Amino acid sequence: MTAKLPMEAGMSPDQRIAGFELERMRLKRLAYRMLGSLSEADDVVQDAWIRWAGVQEGVDVPGAYLTRIVTRLCLDRLKSARARRETYIGPWLPEPMLNSADPYDDIADDVTVTLMLAMERLSPLERAAFLLHDVFDVPLTDVALTLDRDPAAVRQLASRARKNVRNERVRYRLDASEADGIARAFFTAARDGDTTALAHMLADDVEIHADGGGKVMAFRNIVRGITNVLKLFANVRRKNLPPQTLVQTALIDGMPGYISCYPDGSIGTTALDVAAGRINAIYVVRNPEKLGHLAKEHSL
Repeated sequence: MTAKLPMEAGMSPDQRIAGFELERMRLKRLAYRMLGSLSEADDVVQDAWIRWAGVQEGVDVPGAYLTRIVTRLCLDRLKSARARRETYIGPWLPEPMLNSADPYDDIADDVTVTLMLAMERLSPLERAAFLLHDVFDVPLTDVALTLDRDPAAVRQLASRARKNVRNERVRYRLDASEADGIARAFFTAARDGDTTALAHMLADDVEIHADGGGKVMAFRNIVRGITNVLKLFANVRRKNLPPQTLVQTALIDGMPGYISCYPDGSIGTTALDVAAGRINAIYVVRNPEKLGHLAKEHSL
């Protein structure tokens, strides 16, 4: 929900800053969900601040006003983003975002990597309508104002989007200790090429999505099916390659996972889509352009 901060006809500098800071993290989360990029989300929020700083009229609800600005900026960026993804080398994955461990963080949502990939099938307006209304609880009338559409049209946009991503909403929630245990068990089995252990963890239709962006070694195509996936991990054991090291386990966009360091010194993230005790999908991000924020945080 957006915070309400009533304003008079004008805003003092302190009021302007306070109104923006109350919304900053929620706005970044919205921009990230729209664009799949933390760096672009930061740019959008900065652009929103510049526009906010130039507002002359009074604003009754800064949160709603700023949401409109950020959504429209994201819609503009989505046009070029989609064009870039058409020429992207290998599978495209969103930049990994580690979930906050702060118990007072009230901007968490249930959007996972799997759902973000499903949202790639939506039109920009469908994506915006779905995120604003279904994920960020923005009233339909406000969504209509943001998208410059009448409420009936927005209702249809959100409905179509909902049907398209219905099967990708969170189905299986894990507590922190269970998520940590799954991530550690998978990391150990994958590192060692332990196909017996992996066979007990993986669903029959498991997939591996590996995003190297053409910058580092990664699978150019999605690997599908437990037989093919187990063959890959068996090759790890057979080739006796130098192992990865575990940096930390983490919830990555709501999924159990971990950050690891490769023998060449590069890092990567692995997120695991788990349902009914089995891993349905493995999402590996190795593109260094998507990992700069984590490399800086961990001095890697």
